Amino acid sequence: MNIKENDKIPNSEIFILEDGEPIKRNIEEIIKNKKVVLFGLPGAYTSVCSAKHLPGYINMYEEYKKKGIDKIICISVNDPFVMNAWGKENNVGEKILMAGDPFLNFTKAIGADVDKSGRGLGIRSNRYTMLIDNLKLIKLQEEKDTGSCEVSAAKNFLELV
Repeated sequence: MNIKENDKIPNSEIFILEDGEPIKRNIEEIIKNKKVVLFGLPGAYTSVCSAKHLPGYINMYEEYKKKGIDKIICISVNDPFVMNAWGKENNVGEKILMAGDPFLNFTKAIGADVDKSGRGLGIRSNRYTMLIDNLKLIKLQEEKDTGSCEVSAAKNFLELV
């Protein structure tokens, strides 16, 4: 990744679903003046993302709130309809904002794009977790491989918050 700790988060467009409609939002609007945990992953419904990464943050939501986290955001290169459906299936409720980055605007801006064409997935995001405070990247944990969820996992990242 080309973004580093103490860098400002790039103001990229992402998509969320509101009242059944995709809404384009600048990430800056969502995280400005907030302490945020943002985790990125290769794709909704993929094995490690569904079994470990997303469920970990759902299950540890209260622990993150106790540490002063205002918002938890899950971002993937999927469209907002897919992200919303995946969130509903995992009962995220209001705990996690499910954001789509279908054009890889944010993913490429931070240098997290990886080519998974050999596995039939195309260009995806690496797996990572960030602690952001008012647009400033405080902590970044990036996995060496998209199939791993250790340093970016909710339980392990909580120790760094």
